[in-house]
Amino acid sequence: MKNGWSEADASYFITQYAARWGVDLALRTYASRLLGAEKELVLHGGGNTSVKGEWTNILGEKIPALFVKASGWDLATLTPEGHSPLGLTFLQRLQGLPELSETAMVQVLRANLLDPSAATPSIETLLHAFLPHQFIDHTHADAILTLSNQAGGAALLAEALGEEVIILPYVHPGFALAQAVAEAFAQAPQSRGMVLMKHGLLTWGETAQEAYLVTVELVNRAEDYIAEQLIHPLPPVETVRMVEAWDRYTEVAPLLRGALAVDTADPDHPFHRFILRPLITPDVLALLEMPDVQTLLLSSPLTTDHLIRLKPLPLWLEPGSTTAERIHVPVYLYRQAYQDYLEQASDAPLDALLPVAERFDASPRLVLMPGIGVVCVGRNSEEADIVWDLAVQTLAVKGVIARMGGVYEGITPQEQFAMEYYGPQRAKLGQRPEGSLDRCVALVTGAAGAIGSGICRELLSQGCHLVLTDLPGERLNSLAAELRMVHGERVLPVAMDVTDARSVEEGFRQVIQNWGGLDLLVLNAGLAHVSSLENMEMASFQRLHRVNVEGTLLLLSAAARHFRAQGTGGDVVLISTKNVFAPGADFGAYSATKAAAHQLARVASLELAPLGVRVNMVAPDGVFADGKRSSGLWAEVGPDRMRARGLDAAGLEAYYQNRNLLKARITATHVAKAVLFFATRQTPSTGITLPVDGGLPDATPR
Repeated sequence: MKNGWSEADASYFITQYAARWGVDLALRTYASRLLGAEKELVLHGGGNTSVKGEWTNILGEKIPALFVKASGWDLATLTPEGHSPLGLTFLQRLQGLPELSETAMVQVLRANLLDPSAATPSIETLLHAFLPHQFIDHTHADAILTLSNQAGGAALLAEALGEEVIILPYVHPGFALAQAVAEAFAQAPQSRGMVLMKHGLLTWGETAQEAYLVTVELVNRAEDYIAEQLIHPLPPVETVRMVEAWDRYTEVAPLLRGALAVDTADPDHPFHRFILRPLITPDVLALLEMPDVQTLLLSSPLTTDHLIRLKPLPLWLEPGSTTAERIHVPVYLYRQAYQDYLEQASDAPLDALLPVAERFDASPRLVLMPGIGVVCVGRNSEEADIVWDLAVQTLAVKGVIARMGGVYEGITPQEQFAMEYYGPQRAKLGQRPEGSLDRCVALVTGAAGAIGSGICRELLSQGCHLVLTDLPGERLNSLAAELRMVHGERVLPVAMDVTDARSVEEGFRQVIQNWGGLDLLVLNAGLAHVSSLENMEMASFQRLHRVNVEGTLLLLSAAARHFRAQGTGGDVVLISTKNVFAPGADFGAYSATKAAAHQLARVASLELAPLGVRVNMVAPDGVFADGKRSSGLWAEVGPDRMRARGLDAAGLEAYYQNRNLLKARITATHVAKAVLFFATRQTPSTGITLPVDGGLPDATPR
């Protein structure tokens, strides 16, 4: 671990924050950021830091205060507001209590916040209060956990770190741990740090820099010691095996995603699905092939902080688990074992102890698949990404223990349960309600056009994981960049030619490799052409046929195979047109090919219904633009329509608006709302057409 302290950066933080928060809290923020920037120290809200100082109350009195990191705040992005202020004198008096319940501790912490609007402080607040030092750092350093989480770990730590570091046996976080830490320090007041077995590292100092440098020094001692103890190398993994692993994952992921889906008994929304993110690297493949590795990896997380994200144990799938049955059965047995663990580890009846929604979330968060890699599971991509980061750390530490010839030791099932369902710990997960499409993966073709971009925005607003597909180029790239500014990694741009079977196959491959599978297909790609039948050039007709008909067929065929493998139903929405029902002169190629696509979708509704897949159509009238994004179709046909009617662009839009019964201007958002109606399954409907045209009697489906 490198020393990242910079006097220039420290001065910058003082300049930014000292005027309002004081120099100590400014430097506390800087040192916390340095710790948070190291993934080998903390991840996703883990760890905590504090500084003791003063608070000026409403009477102008200065009182002793503890500023401690708020629960769930991320050290990497911390600001001074992330350190909640508490009255220190009262907290220190709590050390004399014989016991303090979880509920009482949380109430006391909230009651002693000096700023009532501050976030709930860390569950380790009393630990920081009971130690005398001004600055305290608590991290989950990989190197420390590598030594503490194996048989004989205390002796290894003592040898690696020296006598000036206290080694404290595992104690449940909270009041009991705070008391144990204070008592251990009182017996060794000259110590510079403390290892909390199977939990992490504490360091302290009278300045932010001193505490930080002790962390750097002790972590480096541990890393150097470990490097000297490695006796087993990881076997090499050839490039061809990496390719094979990705190919096998692409085949297996939809089956696994289907097996993990939870039956809801709701006919309209029959499954709670999960998002999958694979971890496939040479080191992971090599680790999964080490002797006796199953015993090593089927063990508790590195720290209790990870339990709420990873569950107590991963799921192991034997090599060759590439059929639905060989995946569904282990998933079922895992869930049964989790239920047994809850009943055996809890002291009270589950009905009284745990909410049903929490108790029956028995799905694994890590799936270990030798020959393929590790699959990280979350209710959405954000959760899956957090699991992925924790999996990288977990596998690295356990792999090093194996290479040292050590035996991994985690906490007991009772200790796991005590932390997995520890109220202050679970509060870190937050209470954000799920969007209607949070667990859904959608693919939109022709996404870079006016209607396509409108559909994409609406689906993303409902939490969807969205694959934007279109021909490669600036239109696709600019839309992806624009949407990612708001929705981040839930946006996946994929260049796709719907007329090319290999391009379609590669598109589905990218969807699977990013999120595990697909739930919603929106067929929006289409071309238009203006010509009378008399003057129609066959090449022009065939060009539309390839996109509007063959493209629709290729996507429907690929989706049908995918939905069959995944086994959790799905939805297809075809963006049809009013021209299917009311064709226009000189628009024969478009009307005929869109009618063929429409008929393919109707046939698909018949064929895919047994799979739980609904196929519906949306038939809009002319949509000219989505904001500044113009319609490619109208760029093709607009000039002819304007000449035929003697209108300019604005006049043509007004003409289309005034010809419908409601005199409505049809927008991309209107079309998107219709897609959303089907995507969210508002009614038990399949094979139907929803007009979005303001009322055109001649175009009414019949």
